[in-house]
Order: sequence, then structure tokens, then C-alpha cells
Amino acid sequence: MSNMNNEIKKRRTFAIISHPDAGKTTLTEKFLLYGGAINQAGSVKGKATSKHAVSDWMEIEKERGISVTSSVLQFSYDGYCINILDTPGHQDFSEDTYRTLMAADSAVMVIDASKGVEAQTRKLFKVCVMRRIPIFTFINKMDREARDTFDLLDDIEKELGIATCPVNWPIGSGKAFKGVYDRAGKEVELFSDTQKGTQVGEVQKMDINNPEINWILGEEAQIKLKDEIELLDGASVEFDQELVNQGKLSPVFFGSALTNFGVETFLQHFLKMTSSPLPRMSDKGNIDPMIEPDFSAFVFKIQANMNKAHRDRIAFMRICSGEFDASMTAFHVQGGKDVRLSQPQQMMASERKMVDKAYGGDIIGIFDPGIYSIGDTLTTAKERFAYEGIPTFAPEHFARVRQVDTMKRKQFIKGISQIAQEGAIQIFQEYNTGMEEIIVGVVGVLQFDVLKYRLTHEYNVEIALENLPYAHIRWIENKDIALDKIVGTSDMRKIKDLKDRPLLLFIHEWSIRMTLERNEGLELSEFGR
Repeated sequence: MSNMNNEIKKRRTFAIISHPDAGKTTLTEKFLLYGGAINQAGSVKGKATSKHAVSDWMEIEKERGISVTSSVLQFSYDGYCINILDTPGHQDFSEDTYRTLMAADSAVMVIDASKGVEAQTRKLFKVCVMRRIPIFTFINKMDREARDTFDLLDDIEKELGIATCPVNWPIGSGKAFKGVYDRAGKEVELFSDTQKGTQVGEVQKMDINNPEINWILGEEAQIKLKDEIELLDGASVEFDQELVNQGKLSPVFFGSALTNFGVETFLQHFLKMTSSPLPRMSDKGNIDPMIEPDFSAFVFKIQANMNKAHRDRIAFMRICSGEFDASMTAFHVQGGKDVRLSQPQQMMASERKMVDKAYGGDIIGIFDPGIYSIGDTLTTAKERFAYEGIPTFAPEHFARVRQVDTMKRKQFIKGISQIAQEGAIQIFQEYNTGMEEIIVGVVGVLQFDVLKYRLTHEYNVEIALENLPYAHIRWIENKDIALDKIVGTSDMRKIKDLKDRPLLLFIHEWSIRMTLERNEGLELSEFGR
């Protein structure tokens, strides 16, 4: 048990989130660079080199330069074993981000110094706040012109309702960016522009009271820094680890991921301020990885066709307790039977390596023959338990979908069903016509493009989408209610999901209230369980 506990203690599992273009992928790559997992950083858009970012593996991501799926990267640094869950930056994929955050113990929020908290990002960050997990902020792109630092912090506090505590403080920005001041050590870390690819910059540290500082920073920058520090010491919240753990206080760091400045400093502080894998709630109470010796895990993501040659499906799971052994057998709680966890692998984006062992806190992918669903629990414990489920977001956009070539019905049904099992889209049928008419619901409209692209490229099926005017969906909670008997409004439509559960679609929000008034005892829910 002690060796297993030592392994679990070394684990740090975090998600990295940001607005598109804030530099999240670059930061992720620099972490991997410091951990020795890669020796050359790729360029997301393929401008500097023809390489694509390590963590963007789906073709559509390479074409658009955005991350639409979450990838999992593992590397070692300074005695720690780190699992990074990279999330989509676009709000249209906030549901995928939410599920990924269920598997993370903390989150790193990347913000562009010239833009602050951006509209699209609010939803993603609020998801973090909902989870009440520790949130660490990296304000990136300090080597470009930035907004006033106090304004940036104010922005985070107002927009996200979380207090901030700057661990370091920037000295200038853009061409005048000189480095950062470490508040606890009272040292200045000096910035020198480093090569974009493999070079890890040398950081020069100097005591704030060192006379040489005057001519390095220049008189104006030094006076401004001293004034800002004085103001900061008087006005900002003291660092409090307990508040950080509760997700109420975000430690803030400044730097430039592209030039490697401030990344290693951030990583070192982050590892000290985060905890080893946390307990997780189940129907038998909290399962603590330091106490529970048996293996247990839950599925938070399913991804089909990660390898075109094999046409496979991978179920990603977060190990919550115990030790995983290659090809072990575990009890699949929702399936009610023992299953062999075959072809276990850890990912370096699309590069996979087979794993022999993994521990609480690790993320692994296993081959899915089509039996797993998001939220499923696997365990070797004699006393069975299930982890808390992952709620389904209510789709906000709907379209009728049909295949252009009617001869490809089989591929069409297979493709759309498999993509739906990944949780990116939800599919519904007309209440009384079965699979003849398929309605797709998504949280963000970009998901429609991804669906179209994937059906064409992975299943060789061309589809036509016809947008529907519905904006609200409700699951019917009553088990005993007959759908025929529900008296609705003229804009209401009766449908069912793949599990044959009845649902109602509405164009207007007021129609939901009217339907509830007209049907006494009817219970409607925004979440599908």
C-alpha cells in the first residue's frame, strides 16, 4: 500500500482552459518541453514550422487552428507525475470542457494580457467556479502590449466572482517588458527574449535592493514598480492556501509562453500549491485514494476514430483510487458485469503508449467495444459503488439531419450514433416515427460543422442539415405520464432520446410555463440524467 500511496502522492491532474488564441496550446507545449516529453514545440497555425501543436490531433483542429476535443498529456517534472487535460477553447464546446473538469483536481486559466477576460471565456470559467476546484491564472503574452495590470485583476474578480492574489508582478509590457517581480522572495526575474523553439531561457534573478537593478530596469520602470508594489501590498488579498483549495482565491502569474518566460516559475509554484489526487463522491460516500486500496475509475470521455487505421473507440477514464494493471478485470457497475480493461494506453496527444501500470489521479484510455457511457464507474472493490454521474447539458440549437445518399443509411446511423455516444451531440427521434427522422441537438453551433466534417471524413457519409427554430428542451421527469395526453402550446414538439425517454422542445421560454400550467403534476427538467 505504501508504494501505491507514494505513487498517488506524486500525481497532479489539472485541466487547462482559455479563450481561443490566448496561448493555451503554447503554454501546454512549454510544460512538456520542461518535462522533457518533447524537444521541439510545434506551431499551432503552422506558421513558424509545418508542425501542428502536439495537443491538436483531429484534422478539423489542424485546419482551423482550434482545439475541439480534449486531449490528455502526461509528463514528469521534478519528481511529480503530471496529467494535463487540454480543453477546447471555444465556448461551443463548453460541455466537453465541463466533463473534462470532472476529471481534474484543479484548473489553469490562461488569459491574454491585452484582452483580459473575454466574453466567450466567461462560460468556461464559470464551469470551473461551479466545480469549486482550485483555479490558477496565467496572464500570457506580456511580451506584447498589455492592459493595465490592476485592470486585468479587477476584470477577473468582477467577471468571475473570484478573488485574486498576484504571486509575481510584471515590470512593463510589450517592448518595455523587463520581467517580473517575485513578491514573496522580493526578487526581480529578468526577461531576455529566447528562441521560440527548443531553447529554454535562462532566468536571471536579482534582489530588488541590488544597486544594479537601477540601470537594468531604468529609473522610470523602477519608480513605477515600487509604487505598484506599495499599492498592491496595501490593497490585495493575502495568499491563503485554504481559500485557493476551495476555489475562492486564484493565484496569478505573469509571463510569455511563446518566449518561455515565466512558464517554469509558474509550474514550480503550481506544483507546490496543488494537492495530490482528491477524494471523489460516490453513492457510498467519499472515496479517498489514500485510504481506498481497490482500483476504481469513472469514464469522462469517449472518442471514436482516434486512429484512422483501426477505426477504434477509446474510453478515457480518471483513476480515482488504487492501482491499475494492464488487462486487469474490473466490475462495470452500469453494465452489471466484469469486463477486461484491454489495450490500456496513455496519450501524448495522438501518440499513444501502452501502459502496464497507472495510479489514482492518472488518466488512461481503454478500448471500448461500445459498452461504456460517459459517467460509468469501474471498480475491483467487493462492495460495489458508483461515482456521481456527469449531467448532460441541455442543447440550445437543433437541426433535422438526413443523409444525402439514401443507400448509405447503415453508415449514417452507425456514424451519428457513435458520435452521439461521445457526448458532443445529442440525437433525438420524432415521438412516433422512430429513426426515420433524426433531430440533432448541440450546445454550440460549431458542433454542427464538426458533425458534418466527421461524418464525411470518418464514415464517408454526406449529410444535409436543416436548422429548426427550437431553443429550449425539457426532459419529462414523471415516469407514469403518457406523452399523448400532454396538452402543449403550438410551438411545442414531442420527441424522445436514444434511451426512449420522452422530451419536449419549445421555441419560446414562456411556452414551458404554459405547458406546466396546463398539465397538473407534470415535472420537467433541464438536465438529462
